[in-house]
Amino acid sequence: MVFADLKNDFVFRRIFAKHPDILRGLLNDLLDRRGDLAIEAIEYLPSEQLPLVVGAKLSILDVRCRDRSGTTFVVEMQLLHVAGFVNRVVYNACKAYSDQLKAGESYTNLTDVIAISICDFVLWPDAEQDGAKLPRIPMLSRWNMTERASGNHGLLQVQYAFLELSKLPEGRPENAGADLWAWLFVHAPHLTEVPADLPPGPHREAVELANEATFTQAELDAYRKVMDEIQQAREYGAGQRAEGKAEGKAEGKAEAVLAVLDTRGIAVDTETRARIAGCTDEPTLARWLVRAVTALSAQEVVAPDRV
Repeated sequence: MVFADLKNDFVFRRIFAKHPDILRGLLNDLLDRRGDLAIEAIEYLPSEQLPLVVGAKLSILDVRCRDRSGTTFVVEMQLLHVAGFVNRVVYNACKAYSDQLKAGESYTNLTDVIAISICDFVLWPDAEQDGAKLPRIPMLSRWNMTERASGNHGLLQVQYAFLELSKLPEGRPENAGADLWAWLFVHAPHLTEVPADLPPGPHREAVELANEATFTQAELDAYRKVMDEIQQAREYGAGQRAEGKAEGKAEGKAEAVLAVLDTRGIAVDTETRARIAGCTDEPTLARWLVRAVTALSAQEVVAPDRV
């Protein structure tokens, strides 16, 4: 058997946007809804797509639904950590909240909105949290506004949940729930059969629907098209990150050259300062940095190499 990637936009919609019981199971697990708080039924709402790069499905609002209480759930799969991602999540959640009202309607008609983002990357790295001496953010984190002094969680109108798949621990989870969903999102493409011990219910149904043998040829073509777009998106993102790192290193070396000259009291005219600051060639900047330690003038630092 060959299983499709649940993170693929086409597959995600094929499973969660067409099978409400599976989506309801996902929501209950990610939001820890149990007993009287469990979501019993949902209705689908129109979804919208917001690609951040033309032709690449980097960011998509995949599924919107509402339960019987009127709470709206916005569920998305995010493949790359693009600039402004969290800001966009907050914006879309608040927009979904405010768009409920038509002109002249009462604010009492507003119902809660919960934005759920499944991220194929680390959003809050442990190293950064450790460096800031802050508690680590777990793989599944839930957020809402809290009053600081009392810790009161009264403002629940707009809430957020993030599932960071890159934080998945080694080994398959022993129990069903949010951890098992994360494991399936990561490992479904590597399965060769439906795990025999996977209990009946939403997890098993999702895997069975990901079996490529259940796809029509048109669905397979659509799936592979999205896979190509995902690969293009990843290559684009990798190129952007590499370019940014290179620019950052060059900028740091340029600043170091100028800092050495300033510390030594060597005057740097406007033209030379701009030339040093604007240089992006690391080997050149490395030579200039060595010269800056002993040079008698800024012009001597940037003088052409003698042959």
